[in-house]
Parts: sequence; structure tokens; C-alpha cells
Amino acid sequence: MSEELHISQGADKKRVYEELIPQIEALIEPEADFVANMANVSAALRQTFGWWWVGFYLVRNNELVLGPFQGPIACTRIKYGRGVCGTAWKESKSILVPDVELFPGHIACSSLSVSEIVVLLRSSDGKVVGVIDVDSERYDVLDECDVLYLEKISEIISAKFLA
Repeated sequence: MSEELHISQGADKKRVYEELIPQIEALIEPEADFVANMANVSAALRQTFGWWWVGFYLVRNNELVLGPFQGPIACTRIKYGRGVCGTAWKESKSILVPDVELFPGHIACSSLSVSEIVVLLRSSDGKVVGVIDVDSERYDVLDECDVLYLEKISEIISAKFLA
């Protein structure tokens, strides 16, 4: 795969994901390094959708620790059950937050972030080992379509690196 994404201009979000996912698979398939692949997946998602922030947090010693990301400086460590990322980990499910100001205990790494999605990365035994975190500086951008396809991307990453 080349280092260039090919996405149809003007396509709806579902179509964009359907074009992007095979390109992500082709991007990570030949590379064995998990960190390199997380970095490229973050870049591909941010480049495609123009989100404010997209990246990974990995479980380390009962905390989520910042991994590869694209966007402004981020929180380095997030405790279990804290913020959107820690809550998704604790509840063992993806979380879509259309307005972070309405989410109890939201951690504001950036005051410009107004909506967020967190999707889990799981090992082959189902244990949560990290999250994909997406933030937008716009309302009404992130939705259930994003959750569905980000979960598919998480499954692809998990199958290759966390099996």
C-alpha cells in the first residue's frame, strides 16, 4: 500500500468507511510493529475525517497511558473509571458522547473538544487492553455510524496484534 489514501469526494460517511477500512487493512498488514500501526491508523482516521484528535490509550498498571495519536497535546494518563475513556474501559463498552459538557466526570484535555467517541481494544480473551479515542471540536459530527465502523477497525487491529 502506498502512503496515500484514496477516498471518493462527496461520499457519505458509510461509504467513506467502506473505502477506508480495506486501505487500513492493507496499511497494517505488512507491518509487524503495533506502535507503528497505531500511529498510521490514527493518521488515516484524522486525515480522512478531519477530527480534532484521534489516538490510542493502552492499559498499563491499571491506568490508560497515552499511545500514538494525531492532534494537539493530550492527557498522558487516565484512571480506571475516569472520563469518557476510563468509563468505557470500566463499563466494557463503546461510548458516544455528543456533548462532553453533559458527561459526568469528563476530563478536558482540550477545551476545544466538544464531542467524543471511545471504542475498546480487546485481547483474544476479551480483556480490555486499550481504547481508540476520537474527539471533535464540532457538535453533530460523531454518531453511531462512527461507533460501528470504529469498532470494526478496533476488531481488525485486535485480531492482528492482540490475538
